[in-house]
Amino acid sequence: MKSKAVLESADVKVIAAAAEAEALKNNWAVTIAIVDDGGHLLHLQRLDGAPPISSHIAPAKANTAAMGRRESKIYEDLINGGRTSFLSAPYIQGMLEGGVPVVKDGQCIGAVGVSGVKSTEDVQIARAGIAAIGL
Repeated sequence: MKSKAVLESADVKVIAAAAEAEALKNNWAVTIAIVDDGGHLLHLQRLDGAPPISSHIAPAKANTAAMGRRESKIYEDLINGGRTSFLSAPYIQGMLEGGVPVVKDGQCIGAVGVSGVKSTEDVQIARAGIAAIGL
């Protein structure tokens, strides 16, 4: 049997604080979602001024990154490249750039999804959060 790291509450708080700091530093109004490796929501924060729809999109991006074990942009690129059949994939709704898996020792232990600004900026925020826990 293998052992696997998990995101603990303290990790989630550190990721959330760092992601929020990155967003605020750049004056970006976003929603930040953090999920476990099964895509279950651990944290959701909609910053002041973030569009209401972002509170649905950010968790979907995070869920997609966790369940797929890769950045959600992969699915966006596949669809934009003509593989529109991915639009029918079950349980995957956040097929837009902005979902980043949290990977430790080669294993996905969760993901961060951000929505509200340009997709590359969403990713910047998510990566800043993940970097705060040394990953």
